[in-house]
Amino acid sequence: MTRIVIDAMGSDEFPTPDVVGAVMAAREYNIGIILVGDEAKIRPVLEAQNPGNLPISIVHAPEMLTMEDKGMALVLKARRANAKNSMAIGIDLVKNGEADAFVTAGNTGAAMTTAYFRLGMIPGVDKPALAVIFPTATGSCVVLDVGANPDVKPENLHQFAIMGSIYAEKVRGIQSPKIGLVSNGEEEGKGNELIRNALPLIKNTGLNFFGNVEGKEVIGGKVDVAVTDGFTGNVMLKSSEAVAKLIIDKIKEAVKTGGPLALIGGALLKPALGEIKKLLDPSEEGAGSLLGVNGLVFIGHGRSDALAIKNAVRVANNAVKANVLGAIRNDIATRLKKSAE
Repeated sequence: MTRIVIDAMGSDEFPTPDVVGAVMAAREYNIGIILVGDEAKIRPVLEAQNPGNLPISIVHAPEMLTMEDKGMALVLKARRANAKNSMAIGIDLVKNGEADAFVTAGNTGAAMTTAYFRLGMIPGVDKPALAVIFPTATGSCVVLDVGANPDVKPENLHQFAIMGSIYAEKVRGIQSPKIGLVSNGEEEGKGNELIRNALPLIKNTGLNFFGNVEGKEVIGGKVDVAVTDGFTGNVMLKSSEAVAKLIIDKIKEAVKTGGPLALIGGALLKPALGEIKKLLDPSEEGAGSLLGVNGLVFIGHGRSDALAIKNAVRVANNAVKANVLGAIRNDIATRLKKSAE
């Protein structure tokens, strides 16, 4: 049975969404759940869900990492051997083989730093990348990095492309996924120095490389994987979420203030608008995958609700079943060697 660790102290409203989502996931996916955090806060919420004989256990962690943990203080909390925070204890369960994946809705930087120091990197990968799923005109696109590393080198984008391709194939079921390098123009000469130097590296890897893509082409569904640095990817992610929310809010406002005909039209469109809202809702994917670290780690929004936590567990479970970690370990060295020839 797959065992997923959930950081019960991760979400903004911890531990309620984290625990309720965990119970939902255990019931629906028939997997084992390990809740890590302050047991005194977790247990009453868990018991209120009437978990019965569900395979859910609690591992006590008296401390937690927050948005206030930064710089050297964060590094020390993330790497010290006797760390007592929920992220460190949860990730150690994965490292020691007691669980298959770790899910948190906590501080992205803290999760990345803790995973980096406690799990280490897959050989051949220098920096991790946070991969998320963008809805597109033709389905979806894996975009990485969206915030783990704002400053990268061409070699890092090269590694991101390989990992993103494996993730799209194994988890999304896309055969020979098309890879795009996010730039400000399609031509090979476009982009800054980082993009111009990364392009030939990715091109020579043997991947199904589409070439440079602009943001509109990513949303238009031209590629299955979009590769970028963490700064650009984070701006893309937050901008797209804001635009999606704006569109939905403006439609609701127009229906409410447009008079009787608008209300009738809104009622007729409600099922279709519900499907669009679901497509644009980040909670439907639940979490992004931190690719490159030597273990499966998934990071969701701080504002995650129980549905988002449940879906984050689903994504983690799918990655475990698809052996994403093993595939990256096996493929990264081969691809990098091929591109160097």
